[in-house]
Amino acid sequence: MNYATLTPAHIEKLTAIVGAGNIITEKEKMIDYSHDEFSQAEIAHFPDIVVKPHTTEEVSRIMKLASEQNLPVTPRGGATGLCGGCVPIYGGIVLSLEGLKKIVEIDTENVMAVAEAGVTLQELYQAIEAKGLYLPPHPGDENATVGGLVVCNAGGARAVKYGVIRNFVRGLEVVMPDGQVTMLGGKLIKSSSGYSLLHLMIGSEGTLGVVTKAIINLYPPPQAIYTLVVPFNSLGEAIKTVPAIIQGTIMPMAVEFLERETIAVTEDFLNRTWPTKDGSAYLMIILDGSSEDELMQQAEAIGQLCLDKGALDVFVADDKTKQHNILEIRSQTYEAMRGNMLEILDVTVPRASIADFVAAVHKASEEMGIWLPTYGHAADGNVHTHIMRARFDKGKWTETPGWQEKYEKARDRVHELGKEFGGIVSGEHGIGMVKKEYLTHFLDQVQLSLMRGIKQVFDPKGICNPGKVI
Repeated sequence: MNYATLTPAHIEKLTAIVGAGNIITEKEKMIDYSHDEFSQAEIAHFPDIVVKPHTTEEVSRIMKLASEQNLPVTPRGGATGLCGGCVPIYGGIVLSLEGLKKIVEIDTENVMAVAEAGVTLQELYQAIEAKGLYLPPHPGDENATVGGLVVCNAGGARAVKYGVIRNFVRGLEVVMPDGQVTMLGGKLIKSSSGYSLLHLMIGSEGTLGVVTKAIINLYPPPQAIYTLVVPFNSLGEAIKTVPAIIQGTIMPMAVEFLERETIAVTEDFLNRTWPTKDGSAYLMIILDGSSEDELMQQAEAIGQLCLDKGALDVFVADDKTKQHNILEIRSQTYEAMRGNMLEILDVTVPRASIADFVAAVHKASEEMGIWLPTYGHAADGNVHTHIMRARFDKGKWTETPGWQEKYEKARDRVHELGKEFGGIVSGEHGIGMVKKEYLTHFLDQVQLSLMRGIKQVFDPKGICNPGKVI
């Protein structure tokens, strides 16, 4: 890519747009803008400037200037991503959307929220709940922003029943790479009006334009939530129970699988205790419903089904304290692993193949001599494999000899297995800069050519988040 070099004249024009207080050029102040949450520091690149607009009109003027001057622009939300999606590979402008903080409205008549791109998930949840409404998707880190959720098509555990963020986005305000502003969709439930540009933008990772505002569909809140922990002697037994659950008349909000050795790390990290020491693998099943009576009946039905399939027991968390303890242990697994983690993968395979895929990952782990703890979303096939530089056993970490050489071989092997079992490279983290090499292994040339063509149409100068996805 041949981009222009940022000059004092460019800085002066950008300052005129957003004000001197919303410009960063000092390198030491741009460290946080050089990376996301991906664990390997080598992917970091410094921008030449960080610009913080506060309105769509300012974003438009910035993009127009960048297009005219051929300056690369990297849009940035909460930087909670795990694949280098907001890393400014070519320097240039980091367009930080943290200043677009307005929750425009919680529309109770249409049951939709309208929020700017810089609103965090936590802020959005609070505003929605204050109006007695509910946004089911919960991707994990509540510091993620609305814009990031949209362009990464965030998922999370609740996707089993409710789907990913794509299922909730009804409209987007977008600034195109040349500065033009357009509104895709609106407060509409249905549309068959031409190609869905709205859905092209969702999951585009900021490569097709800059999302500045989103219209998001909401739900009435569930009246009750139960969490079940079901131990099994083996992961295979646990996973083979999932199709029977899904084929039944009760649709859980989430079905997660975890193994004992992974749970042990998080128990130690949080100084908390998982509900049971029985078994070597677990299903964590979350149910929601309109009443306690309804949920109790559902919990009993699913519990009996699990017991019939070989479960050792069924633990039901029917109050918030018990649920919080279980969910905290599950949700903090990444943080517990993080200090000794090289990378977390998110290959997705057909859910009937999860047990065989995980067994193959375990075999590869033994053969290569590197720990690959694996857990994930049992009901949608999204599997998280951690590649570790050390192993946790009996309360302590022990570094793996030669992990530097084993790392690349391990990530290649897990992705090979993903393809072998009919999967795809990413279920929810996205491609960014880290997984581009693998995308070409999973998609055929027809799809890759179409994607490149779409990028060319939306961003002919290639200035919008360059170096990502394709």
